Amino acid sequence: MAVELRKVETAYQGYLTVLMATCAGPDGQTFRREIEHHGRAACVLPYDPERKTALMINLPRAAVIWAGGPPELLEAPAGMVENEDPEDTAVREAMEECGVVLRRLDAVGSPFSCPGVSSERVDLFLAEYGQADRTAAGGGVEGENELIAVEEVPLSVLWTWVEQRRIEDLKSLALILALRVRRPELFA
Repeated sequence: MAVELRKVETAYQGYLTVLMATCAGPDGQTFRREIEHHGRAACVLPYDPERKTALMINLPRAAVIWAGGPPELLEAPAGMVENEDPEDTAVREAMEECGVVLRRLDAVGSPFSCPGVSSERVDLFLAEYGQADRTAAGGGVEGENELIAVEEVPLSVLWTWVEQRRIEDLKSLALILALRVRRPELFA
């Protein structure tokens, strides 16, 4: 069942872009859909296999608060890909947000985050770190008002939070599940 994209117009442009797409179905009937576009993102779950911990961040998200979610969302470090490879973005964001140096990334996938309305694709990675790799405080880039708090969470606790449905960020949930499948011994 092929759908043809006939026309795309910009409805709004700012930090994100809202597009209006005119589509035609197999029968030729046209319909319209909004598309939210703000680019590609990368997310990494840094984990210490020796101490069985992961680095996560807590930060307020206006959209989550508006939707009745928690005042702060627990997430793996992530950010927008800006004139660099997704791997470089993940390494940069881990340093900016968690203060950790990552040397080797293990790719998990590149899913669309919310395909019903958004064009965003998120490159997901796992990465090992050790205590010596924590070289800075993290907390985000000054002036970006991210209000990030870094948390080093035992993987067993992180898994309990998954089971209790307390991990409310989809990209982080996917990465925790991927790590559990690839390295189940770390969650014991």
